[in-house]
Amino acid sequence: MQAQIIPLTLLLLLAVFIQQGDAIWCYRCTSATPGCADHFNWRGIGYLGEQCPEPNDICVKVTERRGAQETITRDCLSALSFRTDIPADKYEGCRPAAVDWHLAHYVNHTIKEHDVKRDYFTNTTFCFCFLDHRCNGASSKSMALGLTMFLASVVAVMLH
Repeated sequence: MQAQIIPLTLLLLLAVFIQQGDAIWCYRCTSATPGCADHFNWRGIGYLGEQCPEPNDICVKVTERRGAQETITRDCLSALSFRTDIPADKYEGCRPAAVDWHLAHYVNHTIKEHDVKRDYFTNTTFCFCFLDHRCNGASSKSMALGLTMFLASVVAVMLH
């Protein structure tokens, strides 16, 4: 049994080190693009994603809701760096947006369409993933299921 575990462990470590230098590939689209809504269809958007500009980037799916209206943005985290509501914890999984109390504190105009306080949407959720290329195409439930299956397989290999 020990002879089988050592080559498998070496293979996993080799795979980790080979992909470490490459940037992750993420889907980059909004729900205004056909196929990029909640029921994701990569054939509908017509491409297999893009490589993120940063080497240690993270794929992100941002879901913003107000009543029945829902806007979904899939992108690399580095491309969303202008947003001040990104949660501090960027590990795998979904979490609500951070609240920036100082956003537009010194702006005083009445043009609602500018949304300088970023308060139009009542519910904003960020889903982060980086364990697989193009992982921001999945829903949050399937991302959690994939992570659970991966961890279960690693534990099963270690126990045998």
